[in-house]
Amino acid sequence: MLLGRKPLHLEQGTYTRNEGKDMPKVPFEDLPDTARLWTFAASETLSMAQQDALVQTVDAFLDTWRAHGQPLTCARELRHDRFLLVAVDEVATDASGCSIDALVHQVRGLEQELGVTMTDNAPVWYRDGGTVRCATRQEFREMAQRGGVQSDTIVFDNTVQSVGAVRGGKWEVPARESWHGRVFFDGMTE
Repeated sequence: MLLGRKPLHLEQGTYTRNEGKDMPKVPFEDLPDTARLWTFAASETLSMAQQDALVQTVDAFLDTWRAHGQPLTCARELRHDRFLLVAVDEVATDASGCSIDALVHQVRGLEQELGVTMTDNAPVWYRDGGTVRCATRQEFREMAQRGGVQSDTIVFDNTVQSVGAVRGGKWEVPARESWHGRVFFDGMTE
């Protein structure tokens, strides 16, 4: 397919545009490393029913997600029962401000339906052993001061902006390797 062109389909011997019927959602692993990423972190672990509702709603949205009338080549992945990763391959079509707003609006609607917060970027998500936990920044700071978390504590850097950063190990990292290290551990001795 040529970039920026809609696929043509054979219908009754003639070629017609597939207006409004594009389903550009692809498997997450098929997106290039350069794909733009948004991470939505649930305030608590999602139950299987919540995960099913989330995936169904997000998939339906992504099937029709467009920017300036053009379908977006996109994917989603749910990780650790609480992190929704949504990405767009912007080589063909850039996500627009309006299309991004529509995504955030969709996720905010899910927050109410699921009874969890997913658009609050203030908390810190980290691993406590094998368990993913969420803490306010103040709680995390206090844990750092008491030694309850350290610069080698694994954190989730939800500010990473590309699929390649996730694949390259920049999303789930020791705190010292992300902004968490500067904010919570600079000047501290362990």
